Amino acid sequence: MLRKVVIATIATAAVSSVALPGLAAADPIIGTPPPCVKLADITGPDFEVKQCGVSDVDQYRAGFAANGGTHCGPSSLYNVLHYWGHEKQAPVGWLTTKVRNLDPRNPADYGIVTNSIGRIATDSKWSVEDGTYSGNLRTAWNIATKPARDAGWSTATGGISTTAGPDFAGDLAKKLSQGPVQMWYGRYVAGPQNSLKRDGGHLVTVVSAKGSFGGDFVQLRLADPAEAADHGKPGYLDTQSAYETLAVTLTRRSVYEYLPVKDDEATPADESLQPGTYRSVERWELSGTAYADQNKPLVEGFNWFTMSPPVG
Repeated sequence: MLRKVVIATIATAAVSSVALPGLAAADPIIGTPPPCVKLADITGPDFEVKQCGVSDVDQYRAGFAANGGTHCGPSSLYNVLHYWGHEKQAPVGWLTTKVRNLDPRNPADYGIVTNSIGRIATDSKWSVEDGTYSGNLRTAWNIATKPARDAGWSTATGGISTTAGPDFAGDLAKKLSQGPVQMWYGRYVAGPQNSLKRDGGHLVTVVSAKGSFGGDFVQLRLADPAEAADHGKPGYLDTQSAYETLAVTLTRRSVYEYLPVKDDEATPADESLQPGTYRSVERWELSGTAYADQNKPLVEGFNWFTMSPPVG
């Protein structure tokens, strides 16, 4: 959960096209049935982008605080690292642990994948109350990709907010053509004076996007670490769920947002009792079957990641 925000070439057939057990029903985005065919059409007025070989790990795991209820940030970032490790064979990971050697769907690797998500949580300064900041997740990426840089790879990462420019969806498509991105949204509830107020949030991995540059709508497919068919069933905290991607639509919205004052714990006064402020801000409303029962989900931004192998 993200409560506060300071706010990749068709893969080789040997990797993307292989049929593996434990997959959900037909899902061409992840190659079910195989193959998954990468798309990177960003040259015309419309775009269509799809990445293959992205994992869909669960955030809910035994051993995590609150069973992983606020581990969406580290889990969705693991999905990104999985792509670069498996599809591009980049040596990403920590010490002797390399992501390209792990299969989240192999029960023998479940424990070390859990530990790897935990390592990302530590490196991103995760907390059970606040989850993770988007910038700290980029720091965790830089730590996990240091072995690659030491081997001559170049890496880069950055964040783009819905308020950063006139074409958020187009920017997302361009960055997605380089590799999977990590997107976050806030969950909004009614605030004073017909406003909306943020009340928690969530992070997911984006694996495909289809829309128009400069448009007001975009269709996405997400790997969501909190969504799984076996969620809540016996043993779900000790096993990896079947992979699946979720179809959603983003719609550009102008939002009148209420920003409450946060309490400063270093002072005796309770600053949260002071009146808040208001602003009009652009967000992208997320809609989809899996999200129909949530408070209004409004996308606020995404982290992008890219790597290049050594030259020569």
